[in-house]
Amino acid sequence: MTVHQRRGKYLDELIVGDLYLHRPGRTVTEADNLLFTTLTMNTQSLHLDSAFAETQEFGQRLVNSLFTMSTVVGLSVADLTEGTTVGNLGFSEINFPAPVFIGDTLTAETEITATRRSVSRPGQGIVTFEHRGHNQRGQLVCTARRVALVLAAPAAEQTPTEL
Repeated sequence: MTVHQRRGKYLDELIVGDLYLHRPGRTVTEADNLLFTTLTMNTQSLHLDSAFAETQEFGQRLVNSLFTMSTVVGLSVADLTEGTTVGNLGFSEINFPAPVFIGDTLTAETEITATRRSVSRPGQGIVTFEHRGHNQRGQLVCTARRVALVLAAPAAEQTPTEL
């Protein structure tokens, strides 16, 4: 019997230029937006007050943009970093080119843009991920660059040519 366990990719499996499509998507509910917004103490009326939001440019409440980014990055975890990330080193170049509304379904894709072995941490390396989130209409709603410290494959899992 073979036992399979879901895990993310090791440094050696993350190839610059590879694109990962993360599915299934995630439909944003009113409860998601309300809970995230109140947990993070963001009292912006555009997220919480339907009557106020109806009088503003988009005519409805906007989903908290940090919830959007968190969801887009979170959708990538099972495919890329589950159990292989040591820690995030930083996020940059975060953009929200279109709004997200309650009821929108988010999907994500991630491109590997850079990798390198760590000089100071043997068995680990640094990976740069370019995360992109889209709504159900295919509109780009979020981009974020993430740099993470990840594990290299244990020696037992490497082929003789990798050692």
